[in-house]
Amino acid sequence: MADMKRLDSSRMGEMNEGRLLLSMAVPIMLSMLVQALYNVVDSIFVARVSEDCLSALSLAFPAQNIMIGLGTGTGVGVSALVSRALGRGDRKQASRVAGNAVFLSACCWALMALFGIFGADAFIHSQTDLPDIRHYADDYLQIVTIGSLFLYFEISVERLLQSTGQTKLSMWTQMIGAVTNIILDPFFIFGWCGLPAMGTAGAAIATVIGQGCAAAAGFFFHFRYNRELPIQRSDCRPDRYIIRDIYRIGFPSIIMMVIASFTNYVMNVILIGFTPTAIAVYGSYFKIQSFFFMPVFGLNNGLIPIVGYNYGAGKKERIYNTFRFGVLYACCFMFLGLALFQLIPQVVLGIFNPSENMLAIGVPALRRISLSYLFAGFCIVTGSTCQALDKSMYSLFVSVLRQMLALVPAAWLLAQTGDVNMVWWAFPIAEIISLTASAFFLRSAFRDMEKKLGETIPQ
Repeated sequence: MADMKRLDSSRMGEMNEGRLLLSMAVPIMLSMLVQALYNVVDSIFVARVSEDCLSALSLAFPAQNIMIGLGTGTGVGVSALVSRALGRGDRKQASRVAGNAVFLSACCWALMALFGIFGADAFIHSQTDLPDIRHYADDYLQIVTIGSLFLYFEISVERLLQSTGQTKLSMWTQMIGAVTNIILDPFFIFGWCGLPAMGTAGAAIATVIGQGCAAAAGFFFHFRYNRELPIQRSDCRPDRYIIRDIYRIGFPSIIMMVIASFTNYVMNVILIGFTPTAIAVYGSYFKIQSFFFMPVFGLNNGLIPIVGYNYGAGKKERIYNTFRFGVLYACCFMFLGLALFQLIPQVVLGIFNPSENMLAIGVPALRRISLSYLFAGFCIVTGSTCQALDKSMYSLFVSVLRQMLALVPAAWLLAQTGDVNMVWWAFPIAEIISLTASAFFLRSAFRDMEKKLGETIPQ
């Protein structure tokens, strides 16, 4: 064990920063890509049923995103506490945290199930009065929220695997869920093999079953290979101090997901004032963009521990190099997305079986929104670097500024022109504002780092 720790220390402090960042980030990036695939599959299939079904999933997405954010935020806290306990050699405490993660999964499910039963219809109705879209969206949202127990178990066990370095098993857990979802979708949506054609309800059922299979696989991997982290029944007894620490760490992540969901909700309300097709376009874009943003978020998960380690070691040049490589890699992903959206937007939208009206709105939408990608890679990596330098409030402020103080007001003002195509300019406008704030806070974070390390910023 001591040799392993010395090896990790040498790797974090001496290995070429570019190769080190890729070696740490690639498994997480692949896992994120699987998650992106998971998100987009339902939309691809329901688009074959009708455009209204595609719009319905877009209206359900803000609530579904909060549901996921509650689980991932809890998972962030669980992962951090488990890792710390194992680092101290306190396996008993680590197991207690893991047991409380199972308890909190059940609590999160109960909360979302109550929302699905009593609040889903009101949530959808607050965005549209169109009966068909409302019916499709309500069916989907009720099923995924009431069946979210498997989602929360899946997220928890993935974090437990990641906490002990079993990132490949975590990736396989997500892969099993995604593949199951893909296979089952056409059976339940279109009614293959004698099953009733259930449309959006069928997509939701396939999603829940896929999450159930992923959770089962995750628990199998955990109990088979994560033997340093056993979970006894007594470990699942709630401990208010552990729960407090979990949410002290994970709450900012939950808040950021809530902010993103609020932004999506307001954008839905603005766009449906023009036509439901604009909602279908926005929802389609949001699913596709995850293929470029998710790997960047995975990249950040690899960048944060490298920057944090070298910050503690006082190796400021490695911090700057890691940041530069992070921006380079992130920009490569974002420029790929920019190229696809600018050059072949019709092909990108084609996977959603678009109508002529959807293409007429969607092509300029993708081209205008994707201009924000020129700046997004730098902004995302900057936020994670600030977090690693103990300036997490900087990234939270920039997120609030970009989404609630820039994107939403800009979209509303542009909507007053009466032209839906003008609304899409809100995205590059918000990203330019985010770029300015990110650069300011990054320089401030680097100055504080230099002051602490007693050196000067390189020009």
